[in-house]
Amino acid sequence: MEDNQSLEGKIEALLNVEKQMRLAGDVVGTRKAVMDIVELCFQAKAWKTLNDQIVLLSKRRGQLKQAVTAMVQKAMQYIDETPDLDTRVELIKTLNSVSAGKIYVEIERARLIRKLAKIKEEQGLISEAADLMQEVAVETFGAMAKTEKIAFILEQVRLCLDKQDYVRAQILARKISPRVFDIDPSKGKKKPKEGDAVVEEAPADIPSLLELKRIYYEHMIRYYSHQNDYLEICRSYKAIYDIPAVKEDPSQWIPVLRKICWYLVLSPHDPMQSSLLNATLEDKYLNEIPNFKLLLKQLVTMEVIQWTTLWEMYKTEFENENNLLGGALGDKAAEDLKLRIIEHNILVVSKYYSRITLQRLAELLCLSFEEAEKYLSEMVVSKSLIAKIDRSVGVVCFQTEKDSNDVLNSWAGNLEKLLDLVEKSCHQIHKETMVHKVVLKA
Repeated sequence: MEDNQSLEGKIEALLNVEKQMRLAGDVVGTRKAVMDIVELCFQAKAWKTLNDQIVLLSKRRGQLKQAVTAMVQKAMQYIDETPDLDTRVELIKTLNSVSAGKIYVEIERARLIRKLAKIKEEQGLISEAADLMQEVAVETFGAMAKTEKIAFILEQVRLCLDKQDYVRAQILARKISPRVFDIDPSKGKKKPKEGDAVVEEAPADIPSLLELKRIYYEHMIRYYSHQNDYLEICRSYKAIYDIPAVKEDPSQWIPVLRKICWYLVLSPHDPMQSSLLNATLEDKYLNEIPNFKLLLKQLVTMEVIQWTTLWEMYKTEFENENNLLGGALGDKAAEDLKLRIIEHNILVVSKYYSRITLQRLAELLCLSFEEAEKYLSEMVVSKSLIAKIDRSVGVVCFQTEKDSNDVLNSWAGNLEKLLDLVEKSCHQIHKETMVHKVVLKA
């Protein structure tokens, strides 16, 4: 009881000092008085009094910004010293309410919300943690370090993915430009010009830019895996593969390179996939995993691939991916792999044949007549190739894709032939009239 009275007396005395300093406009004195009150409450382990004093001091008339900032920063140091979880949450909520709407403590508020979200997540309240994190838009904070901003946004993305809110995860991920990871951190920082906002140093627990790059692309892989977008997953693994720390360690780059190869094979044929495929084949590290080099070579070689032979050869490798970095390739990966091999084989046939019977096409693809027609139709619809099926005689006619110049040239050629024909017809008519002396009526 005496201790409480003693504490209250000391606080009262300091509050009077704080009032005098505040009304006199003494920034240093006010800040010291406020910090002394906070420290006094902490040393006495009077957590409820601490919360009450923080609220009281922040609401005092004409309270100085510097004093509020110093008080919030000082109290944040005591969060980890709290005796139990309830006290910790109460202190975080108090500081959060005090810093709400104050631009000069926006960084502290973001850090407080992150701590609170972590507690919620540990309690299994993922949805609440995600909603809490989304309250803060750190991309507008000029004084926050770039790495801390990225780390905060990545935490927002991760919680949305855990919550299975993939639309919001994509919106948040777009706030980070991948180009930001290509900046060389070894270059010296530019000195801020006069009038520029002073950027704070990132806390020690914030990862480096290259570590954040890896985390970013790991989150992107999770997002694209939900969409079954194999090409974007492949590009994400390629970005991880290009991180210097990964390339230096074979235990890291071999699983990543395996994933790149698998997702390249699983991606639908298009110019981007073809470019990545050729670039990967030129990679000297691919010689370390010859099976995958052979797999990629089969895709660029214009020869029909026997699905059964390929599956027997790579089935074990395919199943081994479950135990490696990134886990399984996806629920539909085996079906999609077969589909990509069929598409490759149809493209090969279209290169060598201008006309072929559907029966023969089905034999070359090791499929039934109906399946061959179905897969060919799907490729025509997706504009992967140009073909026409004469179902009455069961013949497929393949055509090469013409660009706009070729189409215009063919039209011009057809018009020229038509005009020549009209001119010859007119000449023949005049000749006949001259021979038979027939007068043409106007």
